[in-house]
Amino acid sequence: MPDARTTVVIEDDLDIRTLVSAVLEGAGFIVHTAGTGLDGIELVRRHEPVVTTLDVSMPGIDGFETARRIKAFSDTRILMVSARADEAEQRMGREAGADDYLTKPFRPRELRQRVEELAAHAS
Repeated sequence: MPDARTTVVIEDDLDIRTLVSAVLEGAGFIVHTAGTGLDGIELVRRHEPVVTTLDVSMPGIDGFETARRIKAFSDTRILMVSARADEAEQRMGREAGADDYLTKPFRPRELRQRVEELAAHAS
């Protein structure tokens, strides 16, 4: 069962990972971070987060494959975060298991709001 205030942030860019973590911690979430998809999958297994934020473009396995692997065993809600804003990529994200999609650059307030909404509607 997912923990209502636990999140996992999977992002290879340290600056963005730090920003996302700070925003979510400021909103009262416990945050676990990973710089790769495989490390993020392991954190989701270990911590059962209510929401996972997931970068699309990462070395190794990308965000789409990471989302598919996470959805195979977890009910965590996934917020994909990407610099690419085209509709085809957003569709691919949803098909891979993303519940929402946020385009970089983003406003911290919007990130917080999207994560709060996903957490509130978690199963």
